[in-house]
Amino acid sequence: MAGIIATVTVFAVAQGLTYPLLSFILERQGMTSGLIGLSAAMTPLGFVVSAPLIPALARRVGGTRLAILCSILAALTLIAIALMQDVWAWMPLRFLLGFFANPLYVISETWLISIAPASRRGRIMGLYSSVVSGGVAIGPLSLGLVGTQGWPPFMIGIVSFLLCGLIVLAVVPRLPGMPHEGGATSVVGFFALAPLLLFAVFAAAAFEQVLLSLFAVYGAALGSAEERMASLIGSFIAGNAALQILLGRLAEQSGSTRTMLFCVLASLAGCLLLPSIFNTWLVWPVVFVWGGVSFGIYTMSLIQLGERFTGQALVAGTAAFAFVWGTGGIVGSPATGLAMQLIGHQGLPSFLGLLCCVLAVFLLAKRRRF
Repeated sequence: MAGIIATVTVFAVAQGLTYPLLSFILERQGMTSGLIGLSAAMTPLGFVVSAPLIPALARRVGGTRLAILCSILAALTLIAIALMQDVWAWMPLRFLLGFFANPLYVISETWLISIAPASRRGRIMGLYSSVVSGGVAIGPLSLGLVGTQGWPPFMIGIVSFLLCGLIVLAVVPRLPGMPHEGGATSVVGFFALAPLLLFAVFAAAAFEQVLLSLFAVYGAALGSAEERMASLIGSFIAGNAALQILLGRLAEQSGSTRTMLFCVLASLAGCLLLPSIFNTWLVWPVVFVWGGVSFGIYTMSLIQLGERFTGQALVAGTAAFAFVWGTGGIVGSPATGLAMQLIGHQGLPSFLGLLCCVLAVFLLAKRRRF
């Protein structure tokens, strides 16, 4: 478990760094928020395209080989991004970055869910989410140390990608195989099995992708410096890291569905509070908690996935999660960017708040039905 979590954590450092770094660079080049959001959507598009291929690739190539290969290819892609300072050249490269990153997340989550004891699944998946979120948080925070100019920030990401492959190589003898029991289930077929679970993943993805890619633009509209926005993004993801174990423990005691509803309602409260507290000291604790509960929606989804599915259905479910996560990023960033162009910078909390309202209605309807 430690090897699996460490592998994805290092990978997450590079992922967390690229979104705000590239947004800052495009903002300096004078790009519109809509175009910045479209550029950011290329990475989750790579997630969407690669997701249906992962179950078959993992069976043919092997989970371990696929994870190592993806870490190397991701590093090469980030080198190409650093060399080409052009928004249109970045479109296909950011797509490839998502395409190569996705299999590692799917494989690691499948490994972890399949070996986690049912009685401790909440805490284990909470720990996984916390540590991985910590890795993502280090990415934006590192920009405060090395800046957003030149090669230094890119080198952090490149080295992190390569280190990920080395960690996988080091723990190869202890890694479990991919589960094969049960009937074959496709990614598309899994949608009929758990539509609400997948919509929850969509909402969590939209939150993270929008905050990582467009929160800097939101802050710039309100006159905040790049350093302050990088720190706020880091605080948002630090909330992810700090609160997931607590939320996982709460899920073991109160049930994952009830805890998910709490996370959704708390995320909605953050959307409503943000405009009035952004320029006060209250923004720091609110953004911290906001990050924890919004990512908690995904943690609860992982817990429910492990509770309800095993074998090949689990592999298909994890890949479907990746597919929907990518879709959330594709829809979330451009839609929010467009909303910000149409109604101003407050389009960001407005779009995310609407998403929370829809998910809350579905969850409450499910509770009443059962």
